[in-house]
Amino acid sequence: MFTGIIEHIGTIKKIDPKKNLLVFSIDLGPLAKKVRLGDSVSVSGVCLTVASKKANVATFDLMKETIEKTSLRALTVGDRVNLELALQAGSRLGGHFVTGHVDEVGIIKVIDQSPNWVALRLAVSRKLYKYLVPKGSVTIDGISLTIGKQGRGFVEVYLIPYTLKVTTLGLKKIGDCVNIETDILAKYLFEK
Repeated sequence: MFTGIIEHIGTIKKIDPKKNLLVFSIDLGPLAKKVRLGDSVSVSGVCLTVASKKANVATFDLMKETIEKTSLRALTVGDRVNLELALQAGSRLGGHFVTGHVDEVGIIKVIDQSPNWVALRLAVSRKLYKYLVPKGSVTIDGISLTIGKQGRGFVEVYLIPYTLKVTTLGLKKIGDCVNIETDILAKYLFEK
């Protein structure tokens, strides 16, 4: 379980393809000191398990399902990823409850930049629409955000300068893919 508050931007150091598996080596920076083998880490919104660690670099096994259902499949060596360590009991919950289980990959359709804020509009499927609650929470690439606008086939969030500086959203372009996880509370309320 995570909160959607990004702790560090890591860098992909190596990608080792294997049958039905990709092994990502990621520089965790200062988070490496806190990570042990078997720990869960949110990597751009995807809950992954630390398989090995050497100095600041940890490896993560991405199984076939993860490769097929998340935007991690499009990453290359040198790309940056949002990192968050798992929530500890008794910790402050600054964002919202995030599982790290991606609902779908969305595509950035509009980036509307104005002084000191950015509106980011993403294309989403009709299936997700019922879970996007006005002023509710949504997770984009592991970042807890508030829904600004929504409509058939899209969701829009607003980004402040701080978010653009400390997450990878400041690096994104129109057409880029991002991982979307809807609010777990909305899923329980609206699931039939």
